[in-house]
Amino acid sequence: MKDLKKYSNKIKAAFVLLIVMLIILLSNFNTLQNSKKANENINAIYNDRLVVARYIFQYANELHYIKADAVEIKLNDIQKKDKITAALKNIQSIDKLYLKTVLTSKEKISFAAFLASSSAINKQTKNRNWHQVVYSTNQALQTLEQLSQIQIKEGKSKLSNSNALHNGNNTLGQLQITLLVILGAVSLYLLMAKKNKIKIPQSPSMN
Repeated sequence: MKDLKKYSNKIKAAFVLLIVMLIILLSNFNTLQNSKKANENINAIYNDRLVVARYIFQYANELHYIKADAVEIKLNDIQKKDKITAALKNIQSIDKLYLKTVLTSKEKISFAAFLASSSAINKQTKNRNWHQVVYSTNQALQTLEQLSQIQIKEGKSKLSNSNALHNGNNTLGQLQITLLVILGAVSLYLLMAKKNKIKIPQSPSMN
């Protein structure tokens, strides 16, 4: 009966140890996954948001040059056309870089509108319709503002998600520490129980 109880306690202790180790392994795996997702979010913030914000700034500069050239009275039509065409070529080179980034559904719509405005500016420049160039340029600048707001919103979303993953990792880390303490306590209990069962031989009686 004592042997049965002894084996029963050992089985219970082993079962507890197994569960604790399994939970630690699962939480550690989850921590690694969270770290991977957080790293992906950080890369996305840089590659698809901060870099794009720079593209938007470059777009805005070129558009302001176009607008200034279109209303510049000191320039003749040929000079205006040459300057605006050069600015549009710079815009087209940025387009290729922009399209390599990850675009959200809303961003795709706004970017398509921006491309349409750029195309309109190009056509109006060829026709030397400077008032329409100014109008289309203002529309393109408004679209850039929408794209900029999307960058801010998406960047905040990625950052919030990364912070949530970081907090989750901290919680899992505390759980792992707690479980390791339990694991140590159970191991110590088994060691102490084993020592208590060692019988110390008595010295032989003189009688």
